[in-house]
Amino acid sequence: MRAIVLDSSVGAKWFRDEAGSAEARELLRAHGRGEVAIVVPSLFVYEVFGVAARELTTAELAGLWRRFIAWRIRVREMDAALVPAALAVRDRLGCSLYDAFAPAVAEQAGAPLYSADERAHKAWPGVVIVG
Repeated sequence: MRAIVLDSSVGAKWFRDEAGSAEARELLRAHGRGEVAIVVPSLFVYEVFGVAARELTTAELAGLWRRFIAWRIRVREMDAALVPAALAVRDRLGCSLYDAFAPAVAEQAGAPLYSADERAHKAWPGVVIVG
């Protein structure tokens, strides 16, 4: 199964109806079918749930959390190797440190990056822009 790395800009589309939402949801379904393994930096969880908190009730957020756990998405925690890699990505792309973590995870995993943040990630080699 091939790994793909998602930026939080893609995960935020799972529960919104906007450009790229159908594609973002299809990536999640492909993960559920075992066609791909979604990998995300730990920051993804905070960012996606922060966006979801603006859209969903507390009960809906609790349900989303249970589904997120059941999806078995691989969450890459920050560690001694990831932070320096993200700093290097920040310098290469000229993006924020937040925006540098997903490409750094993709680079370390040897996996493609999927992002809806064209401004931050369009210069990343092989990036797939969603939406």
